[in-house]
Order: sequence, then C-alpha cells, then structure tokens
Amino acid sequence: MPGNAPDQRGPVLFLVLLAMVALLVVAWGVGREDAKGEPPVIEPRVAAESPAVESPAVESPAVEPVEAPAPGKRAQPKALPGGGTRVFGGNHFLVAYYGTGQTGSLGVLGETDPDTMDRRLHRAARPFRQPGQPLRHVYELIVTIADGHPGKDGDYSHDIPRSEVRRYIRAAHRNDALLLLDLQPGRSSFPEVAKRWEWALRDPWVGLALDPEWRMGPRQVPAHTVGQVGASEVNRTSGWLSRLTVREGLPQKLFVLHQFRVDMVDRIGRIEQRAELAMVQHVDGFGTPRQKLATYHAVARPRQFTMGFKLFYDEDVRRMQSRAVHAVRPKVRFVSFQ
Repeated sequence: MPGNAPDQRGPVLFLVLLAMVALLVVAWGVGREDAKGEPPVIEPRVAAESPAVESPAVESPAVEPVEAPAPGKRAQPKALPGGGTRVFGGNHFLVAYYGTGQTGSLGVLGETDPDTMDRRLHRAARPFRQPGQPLRHVYELIVTIADGHPGKDGDYSHDIPRSEVRRYIRAAHRNDALLLLDLQPGRSSFPEVAKRWEWALRDPWVGLALDPEWRMGPRQVPAHTVGQVGASEVNRTSGWLSRLTVREGLPQKLFVLHQFRVDMVDRIGRIEQRAELAMVQHVDGFGTPRQKLATYHAVARPRQFTMGFKLFYDEDVRRMQSRAVHAVRPKVRFVSFQ
C-alpha cells in the first residue's frame, strides 16, 4: 500500500545539500588562491613612477659618447693662413706692412683702410715669391705707442683703442693674413704691456713683436735716446706667450725682436728658444744698400733666430728690390715695409 512504502526523499535531499556544500567549499578555495597566490603579471607603469629610467629596449643613436682627452694630451692646434701650424713651415716667406691704425705717420700700414692696405701689400709682396717658396702676408700693427710725454700713468706710452685692433683682426681673417702686435712700451716692461693684449693674442693668427728702441729706462724719454732690453726680460715675455699658446691650443706664434744696434739687446745670446714661437730677429737699419747690409751683418744672429729685414719707403736710398734681398746672406725669411 502506498501508505506503508518507505520515504526516499530524505536521503536525496541530503545528497543534494552535500553537493551544494562541496561547490561552496571549492568556490571559497579558489577565491583564497586568488587572494594569496601569485596574480597574473602586469607590466608596471615605470614612466609614471620614475621618468628617468629608460627601457633597455630603447636606443638613442643620435647621442654620441664624448671621449675625455687623455691626461697631458694637447688639443690639435688650429691652422695658420694657408694651412699648417708652423709659421715658416712649407718654406714660407713672410712679407709685412708696418704701422699703426688710422694714420700713416708711423708707417704704410695705416695710410689706408685695412682692405686697401691688404691689396697694396699683395702687390708689394708679389716680387718676393719664388718657386717652392709660398708667401704669407703679415700686418704689423703698433698697438702700444711710445710718447714724448709721461701721460696719465707716467710710462711714456699709450695703447690704441681695442676697437681698432679688432678691426685688423677681422681684416686678417678676411684676407688670410697674420697679425703682429708691435709694442713700444716706454718705461713699462715688455711682459707688463704684452699681458694687456692677451685677449688679442688668444687669436690663432696673432703674434707679438718687441721693439727695444722704445724700451726706456727710468730716466729716459722716447725719441731722445735709443732704448735697450735685457735677455731676461725677453725671456719672461716669450715664456709667458709660449705658455699662453700651449694653454689655448694655438698654432706656433710669430715672435719678433727688432734691432739695429748691438747694444739694443743686452746678452742676446742668453735669449731662450721656444718651440711654440717662430723667433725672428728683425734688422731695421735704413740708408743705402751698403749701409743697410753693414748694419745687418753687425747684429745678425742666424744660428739663434730666423732673420728679418726692413725696407723703408722714405728713408732708404735706392731701396733694395726683391732680388737683392733674396741674395742677402745670412738668408732673409721675413721682409717688412715701413
């Protein structure tokens, strides 16, 4: 009878309930694994946290590493007009115009503007060209001028304006010429005056000339006596210029010592050689060819210096031409016109 059959619903309900509990346990375990286990890898936003860090996969080919110079290694010197770093390298012959700016009273250089002067210099230099001996043109500019009165500082000399020197520096670079700063120091010393022109001497094409005729003693006045300089003062000046040349990585500089009497340079044999300087003894005597050659032979020291020779437009009698100058012995490598 139906009423007497056993009830099967209890065990079935129990099995269903057990299955549901098992599903809940599994679901809970998965949730715990997600919470305690390693989550999926997510790339961090490095740029937001540390913008200075670069991804190793990114390259910057436009940026070149800078190699530091080796200790004690000199920078490569800049080139001189026409190339090279030695003033007389390549057997060059130098021809100069001498004077100061804005006036012809001290020499031909200042009779015209710099570019007109350069064209005149090229015409004057042309006859000195020889096969295998190229020319270099030089502007010898008097930048410190001796005076017959003491002036504000009592040293019997004055400097021309810097703007005038800059004008000749620009012209030299425009026309591929060397510029030579000539010093007439009065009662000041050559090193003292030279250092005032350091700003210009940092230019690779600017050299220095010393004119002892205008180096006065403590009681001497320019144009009343011929000045004199000692070897030690020349050495201090050339040493300072040599160190400047090395420090600035410059090519060899022209360094000129003017002379027309033996007693103008005391103990000349003690003047030191400087590899960074092209050292020239420039003989300035004027007169007839015979008188000029007598002066030259009296003072010339060709074993110690490269030799220079001056030609005067007004003071010379029967001015020597290029062939006669090339025939002079000891050999002349630098001629200037005044």
